[in-house]
Amino acid sequence: EVQLVESGGGLVQAGGSLRLACTYSGFSFQDLALGWVRQGPGEEREGISCISWLWSAEFYADSVKGRFTLTVDEKKKTMFLQMNNLSPEDTGRYFCAAGENRCRGDRFYYPMDYWGKGTQITVLG
Repeated sequence: EVQLVESGGGLVQAGGSLRLACTYSGFSFQDLALGWVRQGPGEEREGISCISWLWSAEFYADSVKGRFTLTVDEKKKTMFLQMNNLSPEDTGRYFCAAGENRCRGDRFYYPMDYWGKGTQITVLG
């Protein structure tokens, strides 16, 4: 059974940093692409970053490029999202997600197949 569990959300001042973690089980990093999707207040979900071992691909949305970094620790089966220079526009619920062939060719083929429950981030301006 595929499971994804996020942690690391919270309150932060604008300009600050947070690191999200997503612990996954039921599959290996070689099998599925991993990604982060966020949903701001009153907004649709946005795929902000993804990574694929199979396709040697990595993607960042323009809204987070240069500020967010996605990494994967395969031994710990954990994906991280380091978020720097946060702004109130980054406020939202952040979901960890996984899917087959969802990250390739410098694109994030949203939506994903599997989802975590999400973690809330609020950036105070």
